[in-house]
Formats: sequence, structure tokens, C-alpha cells
Amino acid sequence: MIIDRYLSTEISRPLLAGLGLLTLIFIAWSAARYLSLAAEGHLDMLAAFKLVGLNTVVALEILLPSALFFSVLSAVARMYKEAEMHVLYASGISRLRILESVLKYSLVVALVTGLISVVGRPWAYRMSYELEARAAAHYDLKRMAAGQFVDLAGSDYTFYAGGADLDNGVHRDVFLFKRHPSAKRVEILVAKTAELPALNPGEPMEAHFGEGYNYLLDEAGTRDFTNRFETLEIRLQNRKAQEKYRRKAETTEVLAESDDPKDIAEFQWRVSTPLATLLLGLMAVPLSRTAPRQSRLRNVVSALLVYVGLFALASVSRTWLEQGKLPEMPGLWLAYALQALLLFALVAPRKWWRR
Repeated sequence: MIIDRYLSTEISRPLLAGLGLLTLIFIAWSAARYLSLAAEGHLDMLAAFKLVGLNTVVALEILLPSALFFSVLSAVARMYKEAEMHVLYASGISRLRILESVLKYSLVVALVTGLISVVGRPWAYRMSYELEARAAAHYDLKRMAAGQFVDLAGSDYTFYAGGADLDNGVHRDVFLFKRHPSAKRVEILVAKTAELPALNPGEPMEAHFGEGYNYLLDEAGTRDFTNRFETLEIRLQNRKAQEKYRRKAETTEVLAESDDPKDIAEFQWRVSTPLATLLLGLMAVPLSRTAPRQSRLRNVVSALLVYVGLFALASVSRTWLEQGKLPEMPGLWLAYALQALLLFALVAPRKWWRR
């Protein structure tokens, strides 16, 4: 227990400092992006700060494993440099015991990372999509009130209003346009009033029009249709936003039952983050070992190459899984199996266990 507490303390110091620094850097980068949007009128300041916080929650699933890897690397390398590790070995503490202590600490960090990835990630995406949708809808309302043409919620419809009641979301003297390339038709709608509710990222937006005409114009010039209406409802599909929302903001339980390759990739990414965290923490132990008077530069370069390689391998495997080039099994687990083999190769050689 003394060894566990000592190593935990030595790892926690750089972990907290490194995680704090990485988080601050990410917050600064994210704040610069959203505050610039707020300055342009796309967002209000409160929504911008909320989005910064939500994006930080999502980023923690990467920042935590990264901070753990470099913290273990730094702590154990310092103990080698100051001969503390050699004192422990001389006292009968084996390298396997050191690895066991790091394993216990890494398990705690892995559980926190898994909770963020499985629960916090989809929640943060749901909240951020809703905030962005409301902000986009409000921004479009302001543009409509200024008499500008607007693409509705990223759909194929172009909208124009002669006047708008921003408080009630009611538009007057409206014009709606959409081209149907497959049918070689153009749709035009003219109405006295229109109500456009804010977009729900998971559902199509319903627009209600009152007192107007709906025209279907044949581009070949043979068949045109005109329809006069008192009330008309149009569902404005936004397939790209819905797909993005459904995959990243969907609950982990729902993704587990899906057979879509992109859903499978998202699900496996979420549930595999604890394993990735654990492997990174353990691999940092053999990578930090240095002999007396040996330069630490080689270890740092090797550790950086391993770190970049592991994330690149997981990212490539995830892309192949999304594209259907990699089957569900082994899926992302293949990348982590290769990482486990690398860990075994770093630990298993007899010279690594020699005191």
C-alpha cells in the first residue's frame, strides 16, 4: 500500500497539472471560435460559453488518457533519474509490482474516462446541437426580418419574408423556393403568413403557411400545377443534421442495438476508451525506463511515436469500420489487440526484468 500511495501521488501531480493545462488550451481555442461567432451575431454570449463547456466535456475523453500517459512517463522517468527505482528494486520490489501499482491507478482514470465517453459525450452533443439549432433559428429570424434570402435549417428550401414578428416567430408576405432535379420541377410557394418553429436536430422541421399559392413548374414547359390553399404544412427535412445528431448524440444503449456501420463505430469508440486509457497508462511504464547517465531524449521520442501511432491506429480502424471495410468483429478491438501486443513486447523481454 505504501508503494501504491507513493506512485499515485507522484503520478497525480503531473496528471492534474497537465490535464489542467491541456483543458485550458482547449477552452481558449474553443472560446476563440464561439466568441467570434457571438461577436458576429450568430450566438449570444451565454450560449457561446455553454458551448465551450459542452465541447470541453467531449474533449476530456481524449485529454484524460493523454494526460495519464505523459504523467506516468514523467513520474517514472523522474524516479529512474533520481535512482528511486533502483532503491525500490534493491528493497525487493519487482518491476511487476511497479506495473501493478500503475495498473490500479490507471483503472481509476479509465473508469472516469469511460463514464465521460459513454454518458457525458452523448449528453454534451445533444445539448450542444440544441443550442446551435436555437441560435441558428434565431439568427435566421433576424436575417428574414431584414429582408434577406435564407436557406432553411440547411435544407433545400430558400425562404424570403417581407416582414417578421420576431417575438412570435410569424412571417408576412413569404416566398419559398425549391428545385427538384430528379423530377425536373421547380416548386414555388407564396403565402401571406408563415410560422417556422426552431429546429429540433433529431426531427424534421414543420413550417405552417397561411393563405397562398403553391406552384409546381415543369422545367420542360409542358405541365405546370397551381394550388391555392388556406393552410399548408411542409416538413423541411435536414438529413445531414439528423444523421450527425443521431449518431453522436444518441444514447449508447440505442447504438448497441444498431447494425449501421457508423453506429457500430461510434458505439465501439465509446466503450473502448477505458481500455485505451488503461493501455496508455501501462505502456508509459516500460517506455520511461532509462539506465544511469542515459539521455532521456530517446525515451521521449519513442514515447511520442508510440502515442501518435496508437491514436492513428485507432482512428484509421474507426474510419474503416464506418466505411464497412472492417467487419464488426474484430472492429476497433483489432487496434487495441495490437496495442496489447506492443505492451507485451515492451514488458516481456528478459532484459526488461533484469535489475
